[in-house]
Amino acid sequence: MADRTEACGRCSVTTVVDAVDDGDDEGGRNPFDGERIELREETMRRTAFVAVWLGRLKRRLDETVFSLVYGR
Repeated sequence: MADRTEACGRCSVTTVVDAVDDGDDEGGRNPFDGERIELREETMRRTAFVAVWLGRLKRRLDETVFSLVYGR
């Protein structure tokens, strides 16, 4: 019998908790301590604009193909 994974999401929650909890009694580590990647607001806005535009294009393509295939 093949190994089965749980579909309920407990495994991923356990993994996240284990990654954040370093075993101390003070409630885990602070994710803002140490090095991190910071992006400028301009870069985030430019990236978000492209993502929104592509999402709208995908939606229009889906609607067009759906109407062509199903004639609605």
